[in-house]
Amino acid sequence: MSTTKKKTTAVVQKTKILIVDDHPVVRKGLWSCLSSKPDLQIVGEACDGNEAIRKVQELQPDVVLMDVQMPQMDGLQVTEALRKATPKVKVLILSMQSNRESVLRIIKAGARGYVLKDAPTEELMRAIEAVNSGEAFFSPHVAQIALNQYVSETDKGSPLAKLSEREREVLGLIAEGKSNKEIAMHLGIGVRTIETHRERIMRKLNIHSIAGLTKFAIANGIVSLEEDANRGLK
Repeated sequence: MSTTKKKTTAVVQKTKILIVDDHPVVRKGLWSCLSSKPDLQIVGEACDGNEAIRKVQELQPDVVLMDVQMPQMDGLQVTEALRKATPKVKVLILSMQSNRESVLRIIKAGARGYVLKDAPTEELMRAIEAVNSGEAFFSPHVAQIALNQYVSETDKGSPLAKLSEREREVLGLIAEGKSNKEIAMHLGIGVRTIETHRERIMRKLNIHSIAGLTKFAIANGIVSLEEDANRGLK
């Protein structure tokens, strides 16, 4: 009596992507760049805000790659509308605007991430993976610009007053997307010490996710105040 072994093939769940940009060349470039990725599926594109909302309702993408400056409705208005109508859809902003005010407006609109259009493909892929899994992702360059442009004069009663200078420094590095190991190497201290700092920061701010810490750090213009913050770093 013979037995036949059945082969089972794991089905890879692809992340469905909608591209929204009013420039055909940009849409074509993104489509060409991402369509070859085995874990992504480009389900459509839109050239303005109104079309973007219709396509989201029709195609149900997981992640929307959203431009900011578009006719009829800009990307932030669309993001706010999608946050209310389809909260499960994650919006990842792609823009050349890298000033602090733009970053804050994007966070308030409800976007899960912000990547500069000239970022390398690997960074965009990391951003898509992060926001699709429910995390926040901001290009390190974007986060650094936002942090460096604004030095907060901390009020006694503000949440920042609860943090030590080292904790603010660690918080800033978390906002740049660095891991515990990377922060430890960055500051020249142990990984366990960084883990302790992170736990204390979360407890003091009553924020219990990396996404929440990242948004808080950018929104409050956290920067390092220590003279040796960048010493020996490349």
